[in-house]
Amino acid sequence: MTATTGKLDGFFKISERGSTVGREVRGGVVTFVTMAYIVLLNPVILGSSSPEAANAKRDVLGGILPVNQVSAVTALVAGVLTIAMGLIANYPFAIAAGLGINTLLAASIAPQVTWPEAMGLVVVDGIVIVLLVATGFRTAVFNAVPPPLKSAIAAGIGMYICLIGFVDAGFVRRIPDSANTTTPVQLGINGSIASWPTLVFVLGLLGTGILVARKVRGAILLGVLGTTVLSIIVEAFAHAGKSNGTNAKGWNLSYPAVPHQVLGLPDLSLVGDISFGAWTRLPMITVVLLVFTLVVANFFDAMGTMTGIGKEAGYLDEKGQFPGIGKALFVEGLGAVAGGAASASSNTVFVESTSGVAEGARTGLANVVTGGLFLVAMFLTPLYEIVPVEAAAPALVVVGAMMMGQVAGIDFRDFTVALPAFLTIVVMSFTYSIANGIGAGFISYVLLQSCSGKARSVHPLMWVVAVAFLAYFGVGPLQQTLSS
Repeated sequence: MTATTGKLDGFFKISERGSTVGREVRGGVVTFVTMAYIVLLNPVILGSSSPEAANAKRDVLGGILPVNQVSAVTALVAGVLTIAMGLIANYPFAIAAGLGINTLLAASIAPQVTWPEAMGLVVVDGIVIVLLVATGFRTAVFNAVPPPLKSAIAAGIGMYICLIGFVDAGFVRRIPDSANTTTPVQLGINGSIASWPTLVFVLGLLGTGILVARKVRGAILLGVLGTTVLSIIVEAFAHAGKSNGTNAKGWNLSYPAVPHQVLGLPDLSLVGDISFGAWTRLPMITVVLLVFTLVVANFFDAMGTMTGIGKEAGYLDEKGQFPGIGKALFVEGLGAVAGGAASASSNTVFVESTSGVAEGARTGLANVVTGGLFLVAMFLTPLYEIVPVEAAAPALVVVGAMMMGQVAGIDFRDFTVALPAFLTIVVMSFTYSIANGIGAGFISYVLLQSCSGKARSVHPLMWVVAVAFLAYFGVGPLQQTLSS
């Protein structure tokens, strides 16, 4: 062991957690590859190419967020916060712009305020989260969750990221609303894989699965790299082209071809462009409910993700407690503050971190690698864009299969546990939201336990959280009632 390796081992406790520097580096690379799409997808959700574009995401005054600027700040904030999580909390929890919050901002909040004001609300959301961590409330809620529900959260995340992989690769697709059917989704196109990119995904999934089954070192990373090479070869002959929202048989987001250039300077003009004018532009009750929605979504989405990763990595002790979780929750809370301040939307722990854990990552060193790659990505966007999402998606499905093993910790013979656990798992994936799954599980758990004569066994904080989720699910009707 060299002096440098020894210092890394001592700082990150690599040997103590049964890992090696090599595993941490591989895990960090895998996590980056599986979530690098966010640098492309976040601008698609929040940004616009020009104010005149037909699909421009305009705020109440017609303003937009330029796509290239959103891409730059997305990579910047993800890189800085991911490294901070690794250095401060020493966990391999990569952070980037959360997909639920950015969609909420673009679809519901920005049309009511300006973009700087919308990002100001995200900053307030982050400040509330940080205060909840500082008071110990967030950690207390985390520890109050019973072990069966923690197992259900982990298994639910496994199913959730599997579905993400299927949808990203086009293996599972929405059926057009005009179609004469009651089935909401289908296999590929008209029940067939029907496209070269999806075929590449299937071959990549089978190949990665074989590598994992044979316990090949670096199996997931090799799977992603091998599938990327296959993608480039297939595209050279098949010419499937880019999807661009119109070509159903094209590649989603990234395009597997040799880039025309490698370097590009990032435009960070959006950093600091925020305003708190929403508090005067909208009725107070409306703003409070918007912030409440952001806080609940952030609070439990991250908690669920950390629980799932922690279960998979073996961090939880015999009582189901997570050592040092307070630091991780604090850094994650800063994700909303930093994301809003840079107009990148709220940043949170990404479920794709489980792919790095599956590759062997157990410490914050993996996060330093992932974060460093995000910072480099600000300058090398043309280079990493050659990895199509169809090449990264097999890793998500494989990791999802691994995480489903957590159902072994659930006693399905006890229906007061079985139904809440089941709802946690299926609602999480079927509604495409970790927070929704946790809410359904918490509410049903408190209700079933109480109606079965076990009310005293329910932690008081579970009651508090269940009531909060009832308000969260009913925020639409509540807002209409209070504003009428």
